Amino acid sequence: MDEYIEKLMKAAAEKGISEAEVYLADSDSFRAMCQQGSISNYTVNSTKGLSLRGIVNGRMGYAATEAFDDESVDQLVTAVIESAELSEEEGTAEIYPGDADYPDVNNYKEELDLVTPQEKLDYILAAEKNLLSGDDRIKAATYNMISTASAGVRIVNSRGLDLSTRDNYCVTFLNALAKDGSKTASAGVLKAGRTFDPENARLSAEEAREKALFMLDAEPVPTGEYRTIFDPYAMSDLLSVFSVIFSAENAQQNMSLLKDKEGQVIASDKVTLIDDPLLPGGFATRGFDDEGVRTCTREIVRDGVFVTLLHNLKTARKAGVSSTGNAHKGSYSAPVRVAPSNFFFKPGEKSLEQLMEDMGSGLVITEVSGLHAGANTVSGDFSLIAEGYTVTDGKKDRPVDRITVAGNFYRLLQAVRAVGNDLVFPGSSVGSPSVDVGELRIAGK
Repeated sequence: MDEYIEKLMKAAAEKGISEAEVYLADSDSFRAMCQQGSISNYTVNSTKGLSLRGIVNGRMGYAATEAFDDESVDQLVTAVIESAELSEEEGTAEIYPGDADYPDVNNYKEELDLVTPQEKLDYILAAEKNLLSGDDRIKAATYNMISTASAGVRIVNSRGLDLSTRDNYCVTFLNALAKDGSKTASAGVLKAGRTFDPENARLSAEEAREKALFMLDAEPVPTGEYRTIFDPYAMSDLLSVFSVIFSAENAQQNMSLLKDKEGQVIASDKVTLIDDPLLPGGFATRGFDDEGVRTCTREIVRDGVFVTLLHNLKTARKAGVSSTGNAHKGSYSAPVRVAPSNFFFKPGEKSLEQLMEDMGSGLVITEVSGLHAGANTVSGDFSLIAEGYTVTDGKKDRPVDRITVAGNFYRLLQAVRAVGNDLVFPGSSVGSPSVDVGELRIAGK
């Protein structure tokens, strides 16, 4: 690859590309599912791709390939020039020269890549067996999956930058179906991280079984206003959908109400929202972003005060500020956008049980669905199908399903009464503790 990149850079310079950058990504992934004691799906995949972007007469052009031969060199360079000529944006393109130093981040666990395929298959088979052996009311594992991936990124440009990083992860998911007479319920358990622990096959089964059996007696509550707590999983899902409002790219396109709101109070003083690309073990932990900009931990909202939008080089130049190190490429061939890294509400001091005691009576929302159809990221309005449980006298009471929770994310931030200490990242880089959001409208029976 060194030889190929050198040829590519030389050809780009000879054809008049004033500055050029290579973005190289590779990944190896494994995914398997089982059903009724046998493997029902098994996939392994290995990819390596490269994109070239370059500046031609002040405009940025893009091209990508999965072929690494002499012919592809000329094709890439020509495609970048043609792409730049079609670009309508002039003067905002930039290839980053690099920073003086970068944080030492190591998110790669070699022992995870050494786990054999047979060990992974044994895991999901054991998870299903454990699930079905605990209670006759558990009828099936409707979804039982393990997925692992190992991925690397390298950025090389004509201004002397040469950075690389690698990480890997393991995700498992087990969904239990419970049935008792005419009543049915299901519940899933997801575990994600950079270790492989066969013991999780038993722990996930126990947790999924307990959740599914609890939900067998679920029913909707009467329609009304309820004091509401979102547990870490439900709040993480909500924050993930509305994370785009903190993007400078969205704000500059008038798709976020946070445009020009830096320095203003936008939330309760209980709310501190953090973007931490240096979080140990985080799913988006890296010492540099996808433009080669040094990353650092930032408070996006501090004690309710909006501090900054998330920027890449392009949005930062438009705003007259520095990049926050949040350039992101969805894949090697994708254009550079803006996205958070490890994004989460700063945990408070109280447990979920203590938040429930303070609340007295109300609802805890444990799951929301219909997020993409039921959430408007421009206005902040949401109306989501939900489930959870009631709280009576500060204690967990009865299960609830078939309800709709409605509100506005901007107003929800302002209404936060307390933030718990139980920070969770449920299989993604967006996480949250439990959050008491005050009164919300619930549609039920």
